[in-house]
Amino acid sequence: MILQWGKLLRTPEIAMKPQLKMEIAEQPKHDETEFIVQQLIQFNSRCAGDGNFRQLTVFLRDEDDNLVGGLVGSTYWQWLYVDVFWINETYRGGGCGTSLLAAAEQEAVKRGCQYAYLDTFSFQAPEFYQKLGYTVFGELPDFPEGHSRFFLKKVLQ
Repeated sequence: MILQWGKLLRTPEIAMKPQLKMEIAEQPKHDETEFIVQQLIQFNSRCAGDGNFRQLTVFLRDEDDNLVGGLVGSTYWQWLYVDVFWINETYRGGGCGTSLLAAAEQEAVKRGCQYAYLDTFSFQAPEFYQKLGYTVFGELPDFPEGHSRFFLKKVLQ
C-alpha cells in the first residue's frame, strides 16, 4: 500500500517538500529493513556514544544435540537485553531455565554489563524472573486481552 503525503497532510511544511510516498510493506526486503536499523544505530551512536552492540545467544541441547531451549538477546550500553527465552516444556521446572539465564547474565557481565532487562507476558514467566531478582518496572494490561505484558529489569553487579 502506498500513501502520498500531499494527499494525507496539508500542512505548510509538507506542502513545501517534494512529493513523498509511504509504503506499508507486509514482506519487506531484508536489505531495506537492515538499512533502517543501521541508520538508527548510527544516530544513537552519535547521540549516546558507541554502545558496543553484540548479539548474545545461548543454546540448550539434549544428549542427541537437539535444541531444547535457548536465549536470544544482545548487550549494549552496559545492558543485557533478553529478547527471546524459551525452554521445551519437558525441561521446565528442573533448573534448566535458571542455568540458561545465569549463563547469559555471566557473559553479559564479562562484556561489561551492569544491568539486564526483558519483557514477558502474564501467561509466560513473570514469577520466574522475579524469583531470580528481576523487578517489574512497567505493565501493559490487556496485552493480549485478559493478560498483561510485563517489563522487568535487574542489577547484575
